[in-house]
Amino acid sequence: MSNATAQRGVASSATRFRDRDAARRRRPWLRALVTVLVLAVVAGAVWVLGWSSALAVRQVEVSGVRGAERQAVAALVEVPEGTPLVRVDTEAVEARVRTRITVAEVSVRRAWPSTLLVEVVPRTAAIVVRNPRGQLEVVDATGVAFGVVTKAPKDVPVVTATGSRGTSAEAMRTALTVVEALPEDLADDVSAVEVSSADLVTFTLGKRTIVWGGADDAERKVAIVQALLETRAEVIDVSAPDTPVTR
Repeated sequence: MSNATAQRGVASSATRFRDRDAARRRRPWLRALVTVLVLAVVAGAVWVLGWSSALAVRQVEVSGVRGAERQAVAALVEVPEGTPLVRVDTEAVEARVRTRITVAEVSVRRAWPSTLLVEVVPRTAAIVVRNPRGQLEVVDATGVAFGVVTKAPKDVPVVTATGSRGTSAEAMRTALTVVEALPEDLADDVSAVEVSSADLVTFTLGKRTIVWGGADDAERKVAIVQALLETRAEVIDVSAPDTPVTR
């Protein structure tokens, strides 16, 4: 190998060394720059989501109810316009809406970029209870009285509470058990359902008085009533189904 070739090889190696050394010196600065840029992007995104008005509440949509009920639910949302969607406490909103007695269930969710959706399931009447004051209270399937009406809704059974104990949620659930347990051929002949307490429901079946008692053993009580209807008894007491009484 000639001296010129050797010198060129040495020079080339020196150049590569200098380039690698310069690259090593630049790497920390490049990493720092990339880190700063990433942090800036993240900070910007956090600011846009959590503090800017770009993704803020501009509309609240209430579904599942209409008219005055919808307005009443909307008033309970209590989320000021302009609040960033990401900062809305949806569980707190749901808790506020559930304080309205007519609401059975509620779900609150965000609809980007600027809408808060409030989906409501209203209570529906399973029975109507004439309370001791003569008012007609609508009661849902869980035994909760959620309103007063002037006329019972069509096809909703009406029962009479004969005292304050007859208006409790437990008493309402017992009345519901009776309504749900009776087969259609018997239910069509039922009238004058009275609830005295959670342990005492009576009703008229045709011309017979049925003392039902509490909510327990509903199917068994139905079977006993059906059997004893073959007798001439005017009163059938199945409140203690092990020892039914007729008279």
